[in-house]
Amino acid sequence: MIHNSWQNAKTIKKVKCVHTNAAKYKVDTALTVGKLYDVKNETDEFVFIIDNTGKVGGYYKDYFEVAE
Repeated sequence: MIHNSWQNAKTIKKVKCVHTNAAKYKVDTALTVGKLYDVKNETDEFVFIIDNTGKVGGYYKDYFEVAE
């Protein structure tokens, strides 16, 4: 149940949302284009960030680019 501690985990990196054009899911209420998000965990396909709801959410990596 490691996902229960992700909210308080250290930030791995920052990502910037580049679009919210989802084919299947409604993500425009949880993500804002151009906003920086803290990555709490990451897999090959997903990033887990603290989104606009204030909770950790998992999103496909194609919504983001790595912030410098």
